[in-house]
Amino acid sequence: MTTDSSTSGTARVNGPLWGSSAGDWASIQEGQFKAGYEAVLAHCRVGPETDYLDAGCGAGMAAQIAASLGAKVSGFDAAEALLAIARDRVPGGDFHIADLENVPFRNASFDVVTGFNSFQFAGDPVRALSEARRVARPGGKVAVMTWGAPEGMEAAAIVSALRPLLPPPPPGSPGPFALSEEAKLRAFAEAAGLRAEDVIDVESPWNYPDENSALRGLASSGVAARAMALSGPEAVNAAHRAALAPFRQTDGSFRIRATCRFLVAGA
Repeated sequence: MTTDSSTSGTARVNGPLWGSSAGDWASIQEGQFKAGYEAVLAHCRVGPETDYLDAGCGAGMAAQIAASLGAKVSGFDAAEALLAIARDRVPGGDFHIADLENVPFRNASFDVVTGFNSFQFAGDPVRALSEARRVARPGGKVAVMTWGAPEGMEAAAIVSALRPLLPPPPPGSPGPFALSEEAKLRAFAEAAGLRAEDVIDVESPWNYPDENSALRGLASSGVAARAMALSGPEAVNAAHRAALAPFRQTDGSFRIRATCRFLVAGA
């Protein structure tokens, strides 16, 4: 099922960043999106007869859920450290290091292809989504999960906390909420040759038992790793600590409202 693949500059840059705190990402932060993963897999009816691919699979939590449903699981990511965890979680899975724009599988190989907060950060997002369409079977499903509308979402303040520690993005570059508007999400799918179908919002609140866990989880993203390289870990932790403060509960834990939005399209 696989084909030869090589990583481009995008993956070579993003892989080390996202893999720098792979253990904390897998044990703390990845699970904050679990409700979104479960909703997408349920909507796409992933089960024992499903050939499933997770594009940008990270540490493999969504792949692990799919495997528990009986699916035959494959995945790829730019970060070898995250893939090592995915392979441990899903021993029977077929995982590869690769670029989103150069998917290492043959045409029409999968019934369901998902991208959880991945496609929009590719160097060429439309090409990346077109690759997902290429490897999906006729009549199959491609799902794109992104952030919900940032207005009124508590997690938006956390996501934006590191902006002052990073260089200004190039004009027109996609941000974390680039596809949050339904019209833009549908247009993105259609630009890749997909038939946009359902768009659904899912509540996926972030929960941390204490400040240390919250800081470790938030610092495990590739964006945080880049901010640390530029501004230092102390500055990153200070920015996150300030953003977290309004969400501290009386017992010292944190609960932050977050919404995922996903689109399901026909291949």
